[in-house]
Amino acid sequence: MIDHMSLKVKDFAKSKSFYEAALKPLGYKVAMQFGEAAGFGTSDHPDFWIGAGAGASPIHVAFAAKDRKTVDAFHQAALAAGGKDNGQPGIRAHYHPNYYGAFVFDPEGNNIEAVCHTPA
Repeated sequence: MIDHMSLKVKDFAKSKSFYEAALKPLGYKVAMQFGEAAGFGTSDHPDFWIGAGAGASPIHVAFAAKDRKTVDAFHQAALAAGGKDNGQPGIRAHYHPNYYGAFVFDPEGNNIEAVCHTPA
């Protein structure tokens, strides 16, 4: 089980603003901040962190969404916050019949996804 994860970002302010907007539909907010490090979570326990530093190779992070409507809202919010589309919301049957996901590149080039595994 993963307790938390973190990404290094080159532009902390831009990345923080992006994640505040993109993750809001998923119920995430800044739960803790120390200088140029911010922890996001759905409660007071942050499980996703960003921090200023030399960026590494882009990675993929998938956030669980409660339903397909929330996946759609994530995608819209992420694009409005400056993300670049990397896959419109929809079924990805090659993963499994109920895999409904949407993908965006964040300002640092990381592939960020919201996914729902339940039937419509």
